Amino acid sequence: MAYLDDLDLFPRLRDAAGDAWTAYVAHPFVAGLADGSLPEAAFRHYLGQDYLFLIHFARAYALAAYKADTLAEIRDASAGMSAIVDTEMALHVEYCAAWGLDEAAMEALPEASATMAYTRYVLEKGGQGDLLDLYVALAPCVIGYGEIGARLAADPATMRDGNPYASWIAMYAGDEYQEVARAHGVALDRLWASRAGGARLESLSRTFEQASRLEADFWQMGLDAA
Repeated sequence: MAYLDDLDLFPRLRDAAGDAWTAYVAHPFVAGLADGSLPEAAFRHYLGQDYLFLIHFARAYALAAYKADTLAEIRDASAGMSAIVDTEMALHVEYCAAWGLDEAAMEALPEASATMAYTRYVLEKGGQGDLLDLYVALAPCVIGYGEIGARLAADPATMRDGNPYASWIAMYAGDEYQEVARAHGVALDRLWASRAGGARLESLSRTFEQASRLEADFWQMGLDAA
């Protein structure tokens, strides 16, 4: 069974995205993480931009709370923002310190074009549309990292001993992040059932495909810095 194939909406979106999804989850940047060949300069650049990326994703969850119709949806959005601001950012800063990056330096970095493109795309989709539009635009990041982590961890060809990126793979393959990815997929299904009909699938699939292409561009941004 493919990743999260037991859900309803995410498999439809992934299948409709086709080559754009494959280009993202199997990008050469990801292959470099798996075999340890990714240039360290590329990874450091990615880490710094990912710090800025997370700040905007915290804003996206704040927007989700505003777009919510029920207290349960507000609580879900609040939990997502808290997870980024109170937990994930601290873990990211700690992880980056091991790569010689400190928080003040990362906060002062100029945003790369790929960082601006995807984060503003997500916020624009959320601003123009409803909560489902926003969560679909977020899905390639939230669920995609879970799929990448799970696939690399399960692949016997993935380098483990001496791989400088083994801890990154373990983080996204771990139970804690896998629960995050599944929760986002479940939220998509809940919103799909309450806010959508079949007529919206085409527009939602277009959003997902475009967001997947922007995620691939984010990997490429890291490679281009090497």
